[in-house]
Amino acid sequence: MKMWLPSLCLMLTLGAAAHAASPPAEILIPGERVFPESLTSTADGTVIIGSLGERTIFRAQPGAATAEVWIRPDTDGMKMIFGVLADAKSNTLYACSGNFGPPPAGQAPTTAVLYTFDLKTGAPKGHYPIPTPGGSCNDIAVGADGAAYATDTSNMHVVRLEKGAKELDVWAGAGGEFGPKGGILDGITVLGDRVIVNVHLTSKLFSVPIGKNGAAGTVTEITLDNPIMRPDGMRRFGKSSLLVAEAGGNGRLSRVDLTGDSGKLTSLKEGFPDGPVAVTVVGSTAYLLEGQLPVMVRMGRGDPNAKAAPFHATAVPVGKP
Repeated sequence: MKMWLPSLCLMLTLGAAAHAASPPAEILIPGERVFPESLTSTADGTVIIGSLGERTIFRAQPGAATAEVWIRPDTDGMKMIFGVLADAKSNTLYACSGNFGPPPAGQAPTTAVLYTFDLKTGAPKGHYPIPTPGGSCNDIAVGADGAAYATDTSNMHVVRLEKGAKELDVWAGAGGEFGPKGGILDGITVLGDRVIVNVHLTSKLFSVPIGKNGAAGTVTEITLDNPIMRPDGMRRFGKSSLLVAEAGGNGRLSRVDLTGDSGKLTSLKEGFPDGPVAVTVVGSTAYLLEGQLPVMVRMGRGDPNAKAAPFHATAVPVGKP
């Protein structure tokens, strides 16, 4: 009997550890004016969330059901936090920062900035202003060569930070290939040797090949078998698929399987009326984040009846790619 005790103890310990690290059904983000806009995750299950309302970056430890303040407001001069992206290869957290909407009357626009932080400690590493006047920084993706790409929503551009570069450059969209200004160039990810972006108001997806020299190839619209509805954040899922947060309709999470410039859309879960803004994956679970951004706008206009529900990201089983 005694010979089984060590094995039994080991099994119980491993079982308890696996249970402790299992993804919670929700990740709560404490605060009444958080208004989160994006989230990302690391291989160990850490989830990182950016906040517009509190200009803060939150972090939920693996298996934790509540996020905590990690990178505080005004760190290295950052403003509202839009997209966040964890890149383990370079030990970097990327974060887009700027203002939501036009500045108050009489005030100059705030320059949007792509920030980098140490992924383990949260210490600032660098910051890179968007190069085009009136630009914004919305979401980020990183290629195999270490180049970071971000959507300049206002100008309908994709900007790039080459590995080791000291400033951003306009990489794609300068000729209006993604549509006219006002379309809201939003989500972005890298699939193999191409960048995939979406446009929120026109509900379109586009593909941009990454040339051998790093230059952008010809922009091509992706044809879907079913329409997406106001896409926002999206993430790569395996080698040829995307997970897309859709704010249109009643809010949903969808999967898009790509073959060349065609895509098959599958609705994974609907019924997110508080405005899906982003998605990230932890193992076989996706977390869909709702931003409640219309409530933030109403608060900014002084609406006394505007009140946000508790902020959270919801777990959705997605299996393996």
